[in-house]
Amino acid sequence: MLDAGVIMQMLLAAVGGTLIYTLIGIAPGTDETAVLAPVTLVLVLTGLEPIVILTFFMAAIIAKKLTDSIPVAVAGVPGGVMAAPMVEHAIVLKKHGKSDLSIRKMASGSVIGTIVAVPVSLLLANILVPYADQIQGYTNQILFGGAILLALMSKNRWIALASIVPFAILIQGLRHLYWGVGVVPEGTNVFISFFLGITIGPVILTLFELLNKDKRKAMNRYDNKTIALRTEHSQKGLPNPFKILTQQELSMSTLASFFGSLLFVLSPVGITILLGELVSARVKDPVKKSTLAISSMDALTNASYISGTLIPLIALGIPLSPVAIGPANALFNAPPVFTLEHNMHHLLSKTDFIWAVVIGAVVAIVITYFIIVKYAQQICRFVFKWIPHEAMLGLFFGLVLLLAHMDGGLINIGGVLLIGLVAGFMHRLGINYGVQFMVLYAAPWIVTQLAGLS
Repeated sequence: MLDAGVIMQMLLAAVGGTLIYTLIGIAPGTDETAVLAPVTLVLVLTGLEPIVILTFFMAAIIAKKLTDSIPVAVAGVPGGVMAAPMVEHAIVLKKHGKSDLSIRKMASGSVIGTIVAVPVSLLLANILVPYADQIQGYTNQILFGGAILLALMSKNRWIALASIVPFAILIQGLRHLYWGVGVVPEGTNVFISFFLGITIGPVILTLFELLNKDKRKAMNRYDNKTIALRTEHSQKGLPNPFKILTQQELSMSTLASFFGSLLFVLSPVGITILLGELVSARVKDPVKKSTLAISSMDALTNASYISGTLIPLIALGIPLSPVAIGPANALFNAPPVFTLEHNMHHLLSKTDFIWAVVIGAVVAIVITYFIIVKYAQQICRFVFKWIPHEAMLGLFFGLVLLLAHMDGGLINIGGVLLIGLVAGFMHRLGINYGVQFMVLYAAPWIVTQLAGLS
């Protein structure tokens, strides 16, 4: 039974995660993995109670998904990668002068996604628990198969497939180099800093390009960007998602959330685009079509993130979804605190998981949903004016370099920059994060199998 002290820590963690990621979610262009993974990792390494960390993460991810649709509605700029599929429909509503309606529909859809995903994820996780040992026995093969599957699902599938073995050799080659020069004990896998190097790979590649004189001169120059925020009608009374959504929108959001939770092993972006467009395909009226699409898509993104975290964490203890391998990775693997053999799956009971999820979800919904529906315009104005996107990227870049030094000293800073350059280049070629993260996990097995064949 949880004592009062732990419950208080969980509440404080939920409130802190909610407030921080309510603001971060509104900042345009913030990648979910880049802003969630480093902070979660730091919390794990500080030695906080696992149940407190999980509460923070759940509140943070729900708040982030609730708010990253706001810049889409008011400025046509996605607040995060997962909000990108909604841009087209949000612009349609903006042209019809319904940005305020767009915000309310997306936020309400997000709430529905959370309400559906939490019980479905807990139920499905419990169904999979009896098969956990059999699944874990094939962890390396599953991760390698996952890399191939995600590569085949991406637009540039042949490049993605061709990159798997070379990238695995690079990762494992650096580890063997560190063992050879005595930076880390032999057999100890440098993982966290490599993971973060992949996460901010596009940033590292861009920073190196800025050092190229010709490349820098060829870049476009822009004046200060002007973003016009149209004054909208304020929401009166307490917002209620069941009243804001029509019956059709509510039904489709629920259905999309349910299937999104079941398909937790697939790419959240791909599923959002596929199911979101599918549920609105037969609607002809542009406004009704767009409101149905964005409410369903936002419900689906929240559901896919929640299920992609909870189902592998509760049932298996190994990251077998793009979300688990990306933003939620530190919950599974953050040496020396968590490893694949000793993480939240092994430390928390089913009751602990329920408490953490419920507290995190309720706090995030109560605070963030109310704030964004009532004060979306004011918050957007503040973030766009006073919180530069570059400042946040700089903060996370500095954190990555610090953790790289902690992982393997100065030589590992060079190693992480190398990983980041390659990962950034791969990302630019259309090789998504999911493939790269799967290869990071499967690299020891891939290289061992190659060596055995030679």
